[in-house]
Order: sequence, then structure tokens, then C-alpha cells
Amino acid sequence: MASAILASLFHPSEVLALVQYKLAPKTKYDYSNDKSRERLYHHLNMTSRSFAAVIQDLDEELKDAICIFYLVLRGLDTIEDDMTLDLDIKLPYLKTFNEIIYKKGWTFTKNGPNEKDRQLLVEFDVVIDAFLKLKPAYQTIIADITKRMGDGMAHYATAGICVNTIADYDEYCHYVAGLVGLGLSDMFSACGFESPMVAKRKDLSNSMGLFLQKTNITRDYLEDLRDKRFFWPKEIWGQYAESMEDLVKPENKEKALQCLSHMVHNAMKHMKDVLEYLNMIKNPSCFKFCAIPQVMAIATLKMLHNNYMIFTHENIKIRKGETVWLMKECTSIDAVAAIFRIYAREINNKSNPLDPHFIDIGIACGEIEQVAESLYPGSTAEVARLKAGVLAGTSGTVLTAAAVVAGAVVLKNKYA
Repeated sequence: MASAILASLFHPSEVLALVQYKLAPKTKYDYSNDKSRERLYHHLNMTSRSFAAVIQDLDEELKDAICIFYLVLRGLDTIEDDMTLDLDIKLPYLKTFNEIIYKKGWTFTKNGPNEKDRQLLVEFDVVIDAFLKLKPAYQTIIADITKRMGDGMAHYATAGICVNTIADYDEYCHYVAGLVGLGLSDMFSACGFESPMVAKRKDLSNSMGLFLQKTNITRDYLEDLRDKRFFWPKEIWGQYAESMEDLVKPENKEKALQCLSHMVHNAMKHMKDVLEYLNMIKNPSCFKFCAIPQVMAIATLKMLHNNYMIFTHENIKIRKGETVWLMKECTSIDAVAAIFRIYAREINNKSNPLDPHFIDIGIACGEIEQVAESLYPGSTAEVARLKAGVLAGTSGTVLTAAAVVAGAVVLKNKYA
């Protein structure tokens, strides 16, 4: 906690968010009266801390269904990701995983010993038991998305996970992330929390997934390169280097940054769709569930833009204080639109005027500003509030930057 406060020291709103987070009573999720369910959420916590929190804050009607949906796809992804598995072993599982989830007692022990989520598949019978207890409508949605995703993964596994064109890039991201957006939208509408239009707007649901996936792919360049996985499309990187590996060479720094801005611009094309989708979501728990990953993505994209560290360091992340602040603030479409406007401005400010995509990124940032201002007029007041540098405390008093830092020092001494 102390290190997170120090990292956010020059960002008073983040320090305040960290202080409030530390002092706030923590939500306790108790599944001890149902051992199977307890084990299910244990696997959720082990495979994704970020998604575990937002999934468990969903209304009860959707909570288990989306937890199981996530774990089923994580199990599928764990087979697809494991480079120690031969294709003749891997492909049949990818193509039939939608049938496997109906096989009571099925488990999988063939993953390599170092595969991160191996234990989930070793105990996958727990997920299957929970899946078989779901309402038929949810089972159908999960099985359908699993089938389509597995087929897509099988196709790219056979092709050697090499993405050539931008169309290939969009297709791959659709298979591994856009389909998740479609499945979630189907669930939101099926349970009655959202209108049928949410499920019908598949273009917007797809963009929700693509924005997240493209941001992650851009961030994970070095990690994927190490594992010989080439997700940046050749149609983009081929304009700047002879090979993907050439981008890490110090003598190619300028070209590498130009290629990076090209990737950032490609991801930004989905931002307007994200805002339009979120504007359709009316249930508060569904809104936060959808909005939190998206504001994290634009914050990450801002951090990546014109940042050569992605070619030299793995596991680059936004500050914990920034994460807590974003989670606290994205409570309405106006607030999310304001966050998008703020980060779009910062992305624009980070652009290099000599970069060939300087104008393209500027136009994309300007479009976000125009769309937010015209369609979400309340975002203007939210921008002013968030950019003020001071935030109102719970008692209604205003905490200045100095007061927030003083509070941070107290917490540092207490919790260090």
C-alpha cells in the first residue's frame, strides 16, 4: 500500500482513492455453506483477480453464470495457450470443448507443469458441475460462444498464430475477445436486466472485446515475442521493420515508436463504439462490470502511447492508485465519457508531431471529444470535476493535494 501511495504521490485524486479504499470496509464473499461454489470462486480468484472482483459484485441472477462463462473460456484458453501441447493433442480439445463442458467428471492433466492456470483444468469437474446447474438459456449461450471461440482458436493454432493482415487481426481478436462481448450481451438480455437491443447490437459488443484485446496485444509485445507468438499484424509492423524482432533493436527506436503509434491508433477506432454500448446498459452492476475494464484499457493505451518501454520491459501496468481511482469513478455514462475525454486529450498530448500517425491520432482524439460532448453532455461537468485536482471528501469538505499527501504519509506509517 505504501509503495502504491508513493507511486501516486503527484496525483492527489489517486492518493485519496487509495486512502478511501484502504479505510473502507471490504466486501466479504462467503461461500462456505456450499463447498462446490466455494471451489468455483477459488478458481476465479486464482485465474483473474481483476475480473474476480467485478464478477462477484454482479447481481445474484448473473453472478454464477458469468463466473462459469469466464472459467469455461479460461479453461479453453489454457489449452490453446500451452505451447508444450502438440497440435494433434490440442486441436481436438479446442474443437470439441463446447461438448466437453456437458461431460460430468471430465478433467484435463496434460498441460505442462509451468502452465499458469493448469490447476483449473485439473479440477475442471467443479466448473462442469456448476455449468450443468445453470438455466438452459445460459448453458446454450456459453456452449455457443465456446464452440465459435474454439473453432477460431483451432484455425489460428494451425496457422502458427501468425497474423498477417489487419482483417486477420480483427478476426483473431473477435474469436478470443469479441465473442466474449457477444456472449455477455446475450446473457444481459436473456435475464431481462437489459433490453433485447443490447444483444442485437453485435457490432458494439464485438468492439467492447476488440478494444480490450488490442490494448493487451499492444502492451504484451515483448512477452509474446519471447514466446514466438506474433499478434501484431504484419500489415502494420511490416511498414517499419523487416521482422517483428527488429523493433527491439536500439537502432530502430524511431521506427518502433511509429509502429507503436500505428497500433495505438488501430485500437482507438473502437472507442466510440464502447461509449455507445455502455450508454445502452442500464443495470448498475452490469454497467460497472462492463465499464471498469474499458476505462482501464484507455488508461493503459495512454500509458503505452509513445512509450519505448514496451520494447524493453515486460509486464507494464498502470499505477495501482490510478486503477483504484478509475474503479471508483466509473459509475455513470457521463463519468465514463469524461474519463475517455481526459485520456484522449492525454494521448493527443503525448503524440510526436513528426510521427506519421500524429494527425490520425489527433483526429481520433477529437472525435471522442465531439461524440462525448454532443451525446453525453453531462460529461463536460464531470471532466471539470475530475481535472480539478481536488475531490470532495465524504464529509463534503474539499481535500487539497497537500491534505491528501499528509493522509498518505499517515497511512504509510500505519501500514508499511
